[in-house]
Amino acid sequence: MSKKKKKEAQAVLTDGTVLPYIVTENPPRGGMKHTFFAPDKSYVIQFFNKPEDAEDPEMHKRLEKIISAYNPTRSAAAGGAAGNTEATAKYFDDLYCWPYALVEQPEFGIVCPTYPKQFFFDKDASEVEALDLAGKDKKSRWFTSPRVSKYLRDEEKGDFRSMLSISILLARAVRRMHQAGLSHSDLSENNVLIDPKGGRCVVIDIDSLVVPGLFPPEVAGTKGYIAPEVLETMELPMDDPGRALPCIKTDLFAMPVLIYQYLLHRHPLEGPKVYSTASPEEDDFLMYGPQATFIEDPKDQTNRPDDLKVTIHDLGPELERLFLRAFCDGLHHPEERPSALEWEKALVHAWDLLEPCANPDCPAHWFPLPYGGDPVCPFCGTRMEPHDVMHLRIRQKMNGRRGQWITRQVINVYDQMPLFAWHFHAGVFPDEKVQDRAMMAYVSHQGGAWYLVNHSLTGMRSPGGRLVPPGQAVCLTPGRAFLATEDADGVVMEAMD
Repeated sequence: MSKKKKKEAQAVLTDGTVLPYIVTENPPRGGMKHTFFAPDKSYVIQFFNKPEDAEDPEMHKRLEKIISAYNPTRSAAAGGAAGNTEATAKYFDDLYCWPYALVEQPEFGIVCPTYPKQFFFDKDASEVEALDLAGKDKKSRWFTSPRVSKYLRDEEKGDFRSMLSISILLARAVRRMHQAGLSHSDLSENNVLIDPKGGRCVVIDIDSLVVPGLFPPEVAGTKGYIAPEVLETMELPMDDPGRALPCIKTDLFAMPVLIYQYLLHRHPLEGPKVYSTASPEEDDFLMYGPQATFIEDPKDQTNRPDDLKVTIHDLGPELERLFLRAFCDGLHHPEERPSALEWEKALVHAWDLLEPCANPDCPAHWFPLPYGGDPVCPFCGTRMEPHDVMHLRIRQKMNGRRGQWITRQVINVYDQMPLFAWHFHAGVFPDEKVQDRAMMAYVSHQGGAWYLVNHSLTGMRSPGGRLVPPGQAVCLTPGRAFLATEDADGVVMEAMD
């Protein structure tokens, strides 16, 4: 078989810059665009499949806004999103494959960075010789569908902690878009690439972003991720006031579908219920649309599988509440859906409940352990010994009430667990604004006792008031509280077994 012929061509950008690209006979082709790679594969040039799309002046305006005023991967000083610093731009550059230039010649198109290499499979991703994954995109489905993921090597699949990390980053990326008034319109297993080994994700196909009141949606979405109200009204004309179009609220359906799949490896609506025997198409329409029913709906169990071993209850109380709001209260009432910021905060708090499973053969390796919860890994059934369980209640000062403290959160701790600025300072949340991510203390469990070892905190005090300088430790005795730092926004911690 002869190799594909390759030749180099040149793309002229709107500012006159010339970029080379390799022309191939059968370039990768998506629903709207086809793609050519740079000679060194550091960027791609994408042209539209339909000439009318390339000639549409509204498309040009949309893309001009996306690469400049709405661009979170470019600082405000460099013409990017308002309020964006160099540091936040760099942070979000890792979470999006954001287009950064427009092509004028040989036809209208865009320039995007190539996905980082960790989002492509290598030749050793599968043990099945006939399955050649080398160079293929790591679309979410490869890892969330048991029928497909069984063909991957175990080390490719990550674990519960890495999938939780991906969920946090996805919620953060979506929150940032929504803060700017943008919606993705097609969040799905195809448009979020993930790397479970590294706990990373990247959101792609940014050029179809919806700007309310300015640029309407171009796509309805992907099966399984289209919000029920969009699917239900899809046959209505685009200008019909009763038709639901992709927007921020529909992102807030698609995003938790992905998060549910990352954490539990199943789709929240795909259960045993048969909605129609007339045709598979009618059954799908009802299942994902007007009659959609959450498989874990506590009030309607008609779609509940018999073999649900791990449920949303096992993810901790905050995530359980959000999933119920998203897929029960908000399934057919979009205004009830939790925001991306709510998801981001709840997922970060779930991270602080993680416990390593003692079973080396556990498929998840980690599980959430809320205070008062049964100390059993829901994924493999391994039970913890009572003396191996420890939690810390974190309290912060109440605004305007001198000497009064309120519970901020309760975290689970384990041996050698690192703690950071956001654990000790009430005004810090571990989002893109945090520059200092150095460990400030860590937990040590030895000789049956628990300790919090001060690494770099100033003004840590023991329960008795003794100063605990860096290098020394506080013994974590249940029921006894201590000041973590004397800084103005410092917190008080109390050990709880």
